[in-house]
Amino acid sequence: MKNKSVFFNGVAAGIPIGLGYFAVSFSLGIVARKAGLNPLQGFIASFFNLASAGEYALFTSIEQIVTYIEVAVITFVVNARYLLMSCALSQRFSETTPFFHRFFVAFGITDEIFGVSIAQKGALNPWYNYGAMAVAVPLWSLGTSLGVIAGNMLPGMAVDALSVALYGMFIAIIIPPAKKNMTIASGVAVSFALSWAFSVLPLVKNLSGGNRTIILTVVISAVLAYLKPVSDEE
Repeated sequence: MKNKSVFFNGVAAGIPIGLGYFAVSFSLGIVARKAGLNPLQGFIASFFNLASAGEYALFTSIEQIVTYIEVAVITFVVNARYLLMSCALSQRFSETTPFFHRFFVAFGITDEIFGVSIAQKGALNPWYNYGAMAVAVPLWSLGTSLGVIAGNMLPGMAVDALSVALYGMFIAIIIPPAKKNMTIASGVAVSFALSWAFSVLPLVKNLSGGNRTIILTVVISAVLAYLKPVSDEE
């Protein structure tokens, strides 16, 4: 199949992904506005950080005026799963695929784009990913910019109400897998409990929100990986 046809197949797959991203990133734009970012800064942040959880951690860290090191570490920890997705997707390319194609495809890996890409039969053509990215990435970035603009125009009560929508999105993400897997459900419950405990216990309560998130993410994921490793069948 010619690259042009593959590209437009990717575009077709990217349209519903991009529309979903637009709605989510609009709420992220509200958070970005509260952190003091302008529409252009929000657009750039979203363009180079294609992850809702990663961006939420980034924007809240900026709002709390944490150090650059904290911002870098928490963004890395929250987005670390994309390293695994990149490794998995790299195995689907032909051995003759040039490095620059692998590089740019890796830049645009998200949960949803990874899902539609890994489902393709045979060797993966990078132009399929480029097609999906051509729609999804601009809509994701534009949604953040418009969210910032809306946050500047809407009254405070409306902004606060829209901010809650992002928490609803995170709940919608974690509930389905938690219902199917007791290990995930236990990890979610423990993270909720420890997150609250870290906010009230001496010594740790004075840590910034970014540092608390880094510690909890690394420790809880490491403990669960040791106690309940994923089997080869899974």
